[in-house]
Amino acid sequence: MQVDINYAKGNLTLDLDNRYDVTVITKNPMPVLADPKAAIIEAINNPVGGIVLDDLAGPGKTACILICDITRPVPNGLFLPILIKRLMDQGVTASDITVLVATGLHRPNEGAELEELVGSEWVMNTVNVVNHFARDDATHTDLGKTETRGTSVLIDSRFVDADIKIATGLVEPHFMAGYSGGRKVIAPGVAHADTITTFHNAEFMENPNAINCNLIGNPLHEEQLEIVKMVGGALALNTVIDEHRQLSMVTFGEIIESHAQAVNFVKSYTEVTVPQLFKTVVTSTAGYPLDKTYYQTVKGMVGAMDILEPGGNLIIASACNEGMGSDEFVASQKRLISLGPDEFLAEIQKKSRADIDEWQTEMQLKPMRIGTIHLYTDGLSDEELVLTGVNIVTSVEDAIARSVQQSGDNRIAVIPEGPYVIPSYREEAKAG
Repeated sequence: MQVDINYAKGNLTLDLDNRYDVTVITKNPMPVLADPKAAIIEAINNPVGGIVLDDLAGPGKTACILICDITRPVPNGLFLPILIKRLMDQGVTASDITVLVATGLHRPNEGAELEELVGSEWVMNTVNVVNHFARDDATHTDLGKTETRGTSVLIDSRFVDADIKIATGLVEPHFMAGYSGGRKVIAPGVAHADTITTFHNAEFMENPNAINCNLIGNPLHEEQLEIVKMVGGALALNTVIDEHRQLSMVTFGEIIESHAQAVNFVKSYTEVTVPQLFKTVVTSTAGYPLDKTYYQTVKGMVGAMDILEPGGNLIIASACNEGMGSDEFVASQKRLISLGPDEFLAEIQKKSRADIDEWQTEMQLKPMRIGTIHLYTDGLSDEELVLTGVNIVTSVEDAIARSVQQSGDNRIAVIPEGPYVIPSYREEAKAG
């Protein structure tokens, strides 16, 4: 039996022994919009939440449109020209429109990569396209502290000061914030490092509600909603794509309501229940662009862990052609290796602000508590492989064979699209 899993810009084909009992876990079949551009225009014409873009736009007004960075396959090239032309038709000048890349604490996207991200030469040549820099104190506005948890809120001034604020993005499962998109593009997207490191500390990360596909009681989500209000609200254009990166749904309007609408749509496709746990689980990091670094690979591990039987083997394939990720993440992984998981967690739980990117190491601990992680990659050096803190394999098929032999169980789960599909064990699923 052959199964393709997402890897880099293509697939990794697995030749699986016919004696295995293989369960391939994919999204439920998703609709595809026949005319994506028409659907985007329709969404803008019929906004949720009662805020009409044309009523906000006009001569002398400024606009800031947030877009996700290169780690998300957002169809920016589809909707940015439509949004920008709509603003210009209402009298907003091109020089007063800024497309701001919501990098959070990720690296900036520049040169050819920025052009790829924006997806439109016309946009690049018409309006201001710039990156957010979370560590640049001078470019942020201090909005005070959240009432619930006292997080200091500093947001990129280019967004805060704009007359028209629009966040855009992709709504998909997120292993900390429940779902991406909407409010998350503001914080952490264009938040200051102090804000980001506060609500990525261990108190937030270890909260049992800070998990994939959950917004109820999720402290990150709650903090993000409060930050939206502190900014003064915003509009949002949220998209949903299928496994082939085709537009399946688009919603526009008030940021909280439009995000909720997209979440309600996507959850029926991305949340999949299975009637059993598996001693062998095979997954990916969803391929390009998410699997460019080991930092993002952690999302694939966490996304698959709920169907891993305790003591089982989680095998993940990720290209990692850009290496580990940030220098700060590398430093965090070194501490994990030197301290061990328990001492690493004990150390970070003492901090009110996390060190940059150490939260990704913390998230890696979660699947490590359940079973053994095995990584297949051709993008990391020998030194970097050691820093992953997981078992390295040179063949996914061989790793599966060893797991089956070790466990004495030939049942295997394969999740080709990695963290874009979140399976969970539900005993009641047996009845189906």
